[in-house]
Amino acid sequence: MLTGKRLIAALAMVMLWMACAPLMSAQAGGVAASPSTDIAARLTKLEQQAADAKSSADNAWMLTSSALVLMMTGPGLALFYGGLVRKKNVLGTMMQSFALMAIVTVLWGLFSYSFSFGAGSSFFGGFQNLFLRGVGAAPDPDYAPTIPAQTFMVYQLMFAIITPGLIAGAFAERMKFSAMVVFTVLWSLVVYDPMAHMVWGKGGLLNAALGGRFPTLDFAGGTVVHITSGVSALVCAVYLGKRVGYPKEPMPPHSVVLSFIGACLLWVGWFGFNAGSALAAGSLATSAFVATHFASAAATVGWAGAEWIRNGKPSVLGGISGAVAGLVAITPAAGFVKPMPALVIGLIAGVFCYWMVAKVKARFGYDDSLDAFGVHGAGGTLGAILTGIFAVSAVNPIFKDAQGNVQASGLIEGNAHQLLNQLVGVAISWVLAIAGTLIILKLVDVTIGLRVTEEEEAQGLDLSQHGEEGYYWEASA
Repeated sequence: MLTGKRLIAALAMVMLWMACAPLMSAQAGGVAASPSTDIAARLTKLEQQAADAKSSADNAWMLTSSALVLMMTGPGLALFYGGLVRKKNVLGTMMQSFALMAIVTVLWGLFSYSFSFGAGSSFFGGFQNLFLRGVGAAPDPDYAPTIPAQTFMVYQLMFAIITPGLIAGAFAERMKFSAMVVFTVLWSLVVYDPMAHMVWGKGGLLNAALGGRFPTLDFAGGTVVHITSGVSALVCAVYLGKRVGYPKEPMPPHSVVLSFIGACLLWVGWFGFNAGSALAAGSLATSAFVATHFASAAATVGWAGAEWIRNGKPSVLGGISGAVAGLVAITPAAGFVKPMPALVIGLIAGVFCYWMVAKVKARFGYDDSLDAFGVHGAGGTLGAILTGIFAVSAVNPIFKDAQGNVQASGLIEGNAHQLLNQLVGVAISWVLAIAGTLIILKLVDVTIGLRVTEEEEAQGLDLSQHGEEGYYWEASA
């Protein structure tokens, strides 16, 4: 009993000391701290910690997305295109993708980032970020307020790398490597940079997020990446002419296995391409991720189904081509549509792109070696238009009035005018790609020449352009 009383007394002394300690401390130090001031300071500190945590999470996601998009070029596109050509051209084709990873990176750091995302006119960026001046750890609030500007820069670089790589599918097996290098540098400056600025840059004519004159919804590059590359691919195919022996001689892919692996890598990497374009690790990224996956799956079913009906068998090449077609078509819409419309977009894209490859190309007779136009040009155009139909503000409230009230995004939500804006964006992309590519091709052709000789084409680009072979078949001892 005595022990219990002593324990109670001890606890009472401790509680009394705890109650008096702040007062004694305040008296010793002078003026007592205000409770409200202390709470405000703690809340400020807590808010800063939360902001830092969000910034770290967003930055981690964007760096991961950057790596995923780079994976789309090498190994994804390199394997996909490399498997589709004849074996004598496999290294030359893969080298085109790999070389762009180096060439475009240097060009981007020196000039192209500033031309694309610097503040400039409605059609072209400024010069303030040349040599990446001013692009550091501090965020650019106009583009991505929670990640370093340098992270945003390197993420956009990966788009600039893969876009000209897509064009290579049209002139595969017949363009000189030196001509490809010069063409790529000029095309990036003349076509890609202005289009990227118009759609995504500050003051851009088509920028929906920053008040462009014709706000075009392009979440991850339907106009900037796929229409420009696909239409330019068609121009290249027509300008260079057909491969020797096409279409009389059979020119089947030398390894659908390589293309299959490449297509799977493209599918996975595309999550960085589309979901990463949310520029933050939030619900919008989730929505774009889901839409991307659903559309690709539906397009695979659409292409394979159409081929099955027409030919009696669904081919592996058709299946993977359909998947890429769906990924292309959903790219502009990924951050604006719900899952079910994404399925519809993918299904339409699979059937439409199959028709472009199987029927339209044969009807007009152009030699788009790896169907860059049939998949990217046609699929990108279709996707940009369908975005204007299916976009909804519930996914991405991008349009608001002067009072901050959310407005309708697409046609089915009541914004019929958006379809016109999409058509304007598509038209500008087509015109810029056609005119710019024709001028560049002519310039390169009259200076260093575009096409390899017939002898070099017969020998293959691996040996004629690089002095190597992709496969050395050694006789057994």
